[in-house]
Amino acid sequence: MAETDLLRLLPPVLRAREFRLYTEGGHRFVDLWQHGGRTILGHTPPNLLRELKNTANRGLMSPFPHPLEKRLAKALSKLFPNKIFRIYTDDGSLYCALESAGFSLKPGDPIPDPAFPPVNETGSAISLWRPFLDNSALSPLLIPILPWSLSPRVLVMEESLSPKFLPSDIISPLILAAAIRGIYDLIAATPERGSKVFPKINKAVYGGGGEASVKKWRWQGIYLTHDPVLDAASYADLFQRFLDGGFLLPPGARDPLILPGIMSPGEEAKLAELLS
Repeated sequence: MAETDLLRLLPPVLRAREFRLYTEGGHRFVDLWQHGGRTILGHTPPNLLRELKNTANRGLMSPFPHPLEKRLAKALSKLFPNKIFRIYTDDGSLYCALESAGFSLKPGDPIPDPAFPPVNETGSAISLWRPFLDNSALSPLLIPILPWSLSPRVLVMEESLSPKFLPSDIISPLILAAAIRGIYDLIAATPERGSKVFPKINKAVYGGGGEASVKKWRWQGIYLTHDPVLDAASYADLFQRFLDGGFLLPPGARDPLILPGIMSPGEEAKLAELLS
């Protein structure tokens, strides 16, 4: 099944709070997809919502040049010191910039992902960047997954690479303000979220015998990936099994399962059962 077909198995979602989805008929699902990591801080981060409201109230929704462009670069430099950034409106603009720089990458092509280690063995010049992981061995060109579903697409690079790429797009200040807030919230959340302990899940994944006993799941930080990656039919079965248990998996087998920042003891026990 295609990714959109799997996602359609989820009943219509009426609202989302933190890491839970509430659907028609009163069902609740724990979100283990988190839009590929774009809602890794939850679906209702209060600082981001406040920033959106304040910026919208000033009428700054159209793509005008704005001082927030420099502020976004400053925020990104907190995550990526001494790097150069290109900011693009969406995936279309991002891939256009990559093509113009000589990369034959197209939407849908797999990009080396640190959640599927060891990413550095691929020798790729480009890779994703994910929060709460050791990204020190990644490629010279990074595409960070930032914590907001409508965040602009960012390329992170050494200064020597920057002449190859198209200039940054002009982004709506509304989008920029929320992206900046999301980055600073991500930095603030890193110590706590990156060290979250889930003992029941640890036992399910490792079987109580340490890393040598891992059978199906590879666990890094807050990311779980099936090892080996499942074929489409097997993954569809797994997706449905988790959905029946009240958990939304990523709709694609090449996306990692992301542990939520908040789970009740009952939810953790159920997830551990499904993982084992």
